[in-house]
Amino acid sequence: QVQLVESGGGLVQAGGSLRLSCAASGRTFSSYAMGWFRQAPGKEREFVAGISWIISNTRYADFVKGRFTISRDNAKNTVYLQMNSLEPEDTAVYYCAADPTLRTIATMRREDYSNWGQGTQVSVSS
Repeated sequence: QVQLVESGGGLVQAGGSLRLSCAASGRTFSSYAMGWFRQAPGKEREFVAGISWIISNTRYADFVKGRFTISRDNAKNTVYLQMNSLEPEDTAVYYCAADPTLRTIATMRREDYSNWGQGTQVSVSS
């Protein structure tokens, strides 16, 4: 089991940037694929980005359009989401999640992630 705590959310103007962090507990963090999801009011939770446990293969939702970058630092037990060129449509609660199944490509399916953080609010003003 791994416990996850997100941070780095906040209020930013359109076109601005934020970097989210997700700190994980547990010695097996490096063996988890990690993902970022988001949920806006009244909408389903959706996949944003994922990174595999080995060789750090990354995967992104189409709406990211090269604006976001996911990365991980296994020595710090932390995964990051760098978000640039933010748009009001990016406003949501952002969650990180862990997938313990040793996938070499991160999955986009919410049900494949077994551990979730509490979320961090990102608000983008126009």
